[in-house]
Amino acid sequence: MNTATTTPLEPSRARLANPFSRYLLATRPAFLSITIAGCLLGFATAVAGSTAFDWTRALVTLLLALLAHAGINVLNDYCDHLNGTDARNMQRIYPFTGGSRFIQNGVLSPRQVLIFAVALFAATIAGGLWLLSVAGAGLFWIGLAGLVIGWAYSAPPLQLNSRGVGELCVATGFLLIVAGADYAQRGAWAALPWLAGAPYALLVANILYINQFPDRDADRASGKLHWVARLQPQTAAWGYGLILLLAALSLLGGMLLGALPWTAACAFVAWMPAIQAWRQLRRFAATPGQLAPAIKLTLLAAHALPLLLAITLLLSGGFS
Repeated sequence: MNTATTTPLEPSRARLANPFSRYLLATRPAFLSITIAGCLLGFATAVAGSTAFDWTRALVTLLLALLAHAGINVLNDYCDHLNGTDARNMQRIYPFTGGSRFIQNGVLSPRQVLIFAVALFAATIAGGLWLLSVAGAGLFWIGLAGLVIGWAYSAPPLQLNSRGVGELCVATGFLLIVAGADYAQRGAWAALPWLAGAPYALLVANILYINQFPDRDADRASGKLHWVARLQPQTAAWGYGLILLLAALSLLGGMLLGALPWTAACAFVAWMPAIQAWRQLRRFAATPGQLAPAIKLTLLAAHALPLLLAITLLLSGGFS
């Protein structure tokens, strides 16, 4: 259990004297790779649908998805400062849980963090207008939904994660990444990115779910009543397994419907680290300071699945 005020890994003004480094690391860049994986899956679903690949659109899509994810991360840090969650968190497992610590450790002021979040969202919107002009109007609704969900997840007055629907927000948001990446290439609606993206989005939701165990006491004290905070730890641990089951059923469903090739079954390899993580979670749910290995396994599963699916789709559909 981490009961220290700070840990050697956490950011400090002395270690981050360069302003560029401060703002870059405030976005939690190590966790943005999950967005890259989602974009790659979306590109693959478009190519599998015989869409000619446009590198310019792909690079802009990837950049905008990363900016949006970074903006949501920064806004969440600001909102967790307002409700006092991160300041109260003495069981955090840095860098996985407990926020970026940039406000709590005095690296950036709350006002600087808020302005930075707004700037990231503004840049996302500005770039999105260009992508919308070349890809089609449907992208507007995907982008709008993503930004609204990202804001409503932690910002008042909705604060959806505090109301028990945080996992749904995360799953929907990352499903939109796959659908948006596909639409930016295809310029039209298609079922494949939604079906291929569903198991990926659910495994990403499990990242949020397991990360809430170390933060549970601080979240309860701050009124963030997600399901991990509402349930007893040992009971809440079964929620991880339920999400795993839903993800498996969604992957199987995509194959049974004929949307995904049967070779997509290789993506079930991602369940190996996920099941191991679930075993560790059931064992250490009440002592969350020991969950770092399980969190890493959860991250591995959420990255492996979209990459395996993307490779399967590219091999089945060809790359033009």
